[in-house]
Amino acid sequence: MQRKTDKIQINEIFTSIEGEGIFFGTKTMFVRMAGCPLNCIWCDTTYALSMESGHEYTLDHVKNLISKNLQPNTYKVNFTGGEPLIQYQAIIELAKFIRDEKGLRTYIESSCFDSKKFEKVLPYIDICKIEFKMSDSKVIDTMHYENLLHNEIQCLALSIENHKTTYIKVVITGSTDIEEFKKLLKNVFMRFKIANLAGFIIQPSYGTDEPTMERLFNFYDIVYPIYHDVRIIPQLHKVIGIR
Repeated sequence: MQRKTDKIQINEIFTSIEGEGIFFGTKTMFVRMAGCPLNCIWCDTTYALSMESGHEYTLDHVKNLISKNLQPNTYKVNFTGGEPLIQYQAIIELAKFIRDEKGLRTYIESSCFDSKKFEKVLPYIDICKIEFKMSDSKVIDTMHYENLLHNEIQCLALSIENHKTTYIKVVITGSTDIEEFKKLLKNVFMRFKIANLAGFIIQPSYGTDEPTMERLFNFYDIVYPIYHDVRIIPQLHKVIGIR
């Protein structure tokens, strides 16, 4: 549910080291939005799933919080969650502020569950992580899984068409179906030129149904012949014990 356009429900704002994806290791401000309609079994931010988690603020107050807490040499501001697209109108306003007044890169970390909302925020976002959630994630019931996949593909297309820095991430568990993964790759690489992607990340699940190294290599070896810029990258922030 979208909240009032002049309000935003924020779980937390903090600066840390980016622990995932192609920009891992960069100094990043995280704006964690409250609320998520999905239910990944390996979710590591369950405290932000409720729309009532955190605090409700006016947009002006959040802009002040960002300005007050922004540290020197910050590489980007990451809108994450929860699921930021739930509050897409607020994301638009905050991303405009960050780009126009702070001169920083904006990054969205979304499940891409709604391509129409994604399209609305896209003009104000510089970096897009398109995450394809395999069915073993239990992200959504079987009846609606194909619709989620369709929206993820649409978000990938929109990000590429609008010349955003675009990369793909897939979380692999000990139960991920390799044939399903092959089908996903065929769907992606038959439609999109590899030159338009900034990377392909295989992220091992952490704490839940963790895959073996051999299993990770099996998935890597499927991607590499098609696209060399594939990387197996665990969540760095968990490895070094930060949030």
